[in-house]
Amino acid sequence: MSADVARRIALGAQGFADPRPTGEPTRRHLAKVLSRVRLLQLDSVNVAVRAHYAPVFSRLGPYSPALVDEAAWAHSARRPRMLVEYWAHEASLVPVEDWPLFRSGAKRQGWWKGTTALAASSPRLVEDILAVVGELGPIGAGAIEKALAGGVARRRDHWGWNWSEVKQVCEYLFGEGVLTTGSRRGFERLYDLTERVLPAEVLARRVSPEEGARELVARAATALGVATEPDLRDYYRLAPERSRQAVLELVEAGVLEPVAVRGWPAPAYRHVAARVPRQVVGRALLCPFDPLIWERARTERIFGFFYRIEIYVPAAKRVHGYYVFPFLLDGRLVGRVDLKADRAAGVLRVQAAYAEPGADVARVAVELAGELRAMADWLGLERVDVAPRGDLAPTLAAVAR
Repeated sequence: MSADVARRIALGAQGFADPRPTGEPTRRHLAKVLSRVRLLQLDSVNVAVRAHYAPVFSRLGPYSPALVDEAAWAHSARRPRMLVEYWAHEASLVPVEDWPLFRSGAKRQGWWKGTTALAASSPRLVEDILAVVGELGPIGAGAIEKALAGGVARRRDHWGWNWSEVKQVCEYLFGEGVLTTGSRRGFERLYDLTERVLPAEVLARRVSPEEGARELVARAATALGVATEPDLRDYYRLAPERSRQAVLELVEAGVLEPVAVRGWPAPAYRHVAARVPRQVVGRALLCPFDPLIWERARTERIFGFFYRIEIYVPAAKRVHGYYVFPFLLDGRLVGRVDLKADRAAGVLRVQAAYAEPGADVARVAVELAGELRAMADWLGLERVDVAPRGDLAPTLAAVAR
């Protein structure tokens, strides 16, 4: 297939060929987005908007973030919990019914393996943490420390965010599936026993590593539409050997179809249910953790768009900015903006704006200004200010005024 067809398949699979709701988005609209993307990545950076809210805005337009909050951190008989936190691509919200796949052994053990030795050498601490969570959860790590008799000193001589041993053991238990996030306070994880959060039938399901890998690769293929094996593997960060074997088995089962995409250096696979939209229209701002673009080599292969997140680059060495959103217009990435939500001033700050080579600058500016205004309204910000940095900034500033 041509690269253009592959691009439209990928966009359709991620939900960008679907029209946005004409009215207030509902839980049904959120469910449709989740059926496309399969997960929402979590990230602590809040310079513009939390990462797990942004992909839903990109696909639905302005919506109530309470839709995601209730789906992830609330439960009732009428509106059961839809999402649970676990390590998928990275820390993510995943469908509750997918939980057994991540506990199957198909995935590589995550970074929490570094806390295994601490947990193994501190069985009493593990028991005490579980007892506190069982009695008081959902509860944060700091509150757990205070609840433990005598407290636990916070060490300052280890890696990470200077986590206490209690926090490290909590994250170990989270990684092992014993604890999960019962709720959140702001962005603080409040731990609870997994058995109190997930339905009994979900916890009871046992999946072999082989079946888990097949199902996760199939979900990745649904979300990506057409992809190389490394693309499929990266979506859930599977072990290479597990991913390769799962792809072979899914091809044999008729779920994946081998294809050659012109210009792609590696063989690709199309999910047999993936459709080819005749055209992709509309616009969207994509946060750095949007699943359409988080695999940077794939982004460059599909869109001809070189993209790197520059959060950890010293300010003087940044090329495009600190927290840059690519701008999708009619199925192509045509620009990028460095955004900051200045909540105190009520301003969405465009700290830099760049157009891609060959883009229609005038049209890009008009469409981008409209989407920035929509984002500002969604975030409760009064105005959009454009700083004079980047080749798109002058035209965008004139339109945004």
